[in-house]
Amino acid sequence: MEGEQEGLFMIAIIGAGKMGEALLAGMLAKDHAPHDVLVTEPREEHAAELRSRYGVETVPAEEAAKRADTLLLALKPHDMPALLQQVGHHLSADTLVVSVAAGLTTEALESHLPVSVPVVRAMPNTPALVGEGMTAVAGGSHTGPEHLDRAEQLLGTVGEVLRIEERHMDTVTAISGSGPAYFYFIAETMVEAGVAMGMPRATAQRLVGRTISGAASMLDETGEHPVVLRENVTSPGGTTAAALRELERHGVRTAFTDAIEAARDRSNALSQS
Repeated sequence: MEGEQEGLFMIAIIGAGKMGEALLAGMLAKDHAPHDVLVTEPREEHAAELRSRYGVETVPAEEAAKRADTLLLALKPHDMPALLQQVGHHLSADTLVVSVAAGLTTEALESHLPVSVPVVRAMPNTPALVGEGMTAVAGGSHTGPEHLDRAEQLLGTVGEVLRIEERHMDTVTAISGSGPAYFYFIAETMVEAGVAMGMPRATAQRLVGRTISGAASMLDETGEHPVVLRENVTSPGGTTAAALRELERHGVRTAFTDAIEAARDRSNALSQS
């Protein structure tokens, strides 16, 4: 296909907000050269910044659809139907469509596309901005292993990729997609508690940031169950036990479960709208 360079696919990123730009930066830092990537960005000032910063070509969405082998759609869910209707007639079974829009099912995406266009639904999270993302992917009815391989290659430039059944995608959105916000909420609370106790804000933020990142690394690298890691920190009658007793007394565990269920339900509602 036109635009394919030395075995690499021509990729078009449609929507260059924070996630779209993170994916662009990740691809260029790994296997792709600027001439392998097209970007659609309607804000001309931002488009000019992208051309200057990354050396990529910015083009209208329809031109991107004509020239690219893979379309990576990084738009808001409510903008997706209009975009697909605009570019759909340029696509074929040889074009892979990868969507990172929350809540939109592969079935919903396929309903706006020609028959046989392979679709991959993906849910990355914002740590992709620093190359530490977690992305789940699921294929549509016309998607084969080779399409999932290609999506993994692209999304793996900004972190880890996990293949799942699409029925779990709303839960992924609630746990992983929204998950960083829960940790930032906890971090904010811990920092403010330190400040309230007289600690300089910069010191409190440094302590909290390293504590959270270190704990996350232990969870990831040791493979231990969170209960085991928690118990390793909790001495009988000690400071951690006193803190955890207060969290349980205030129903924090239940509140977190309810919050994650609410995020899952909202993701599901987006797919119905």
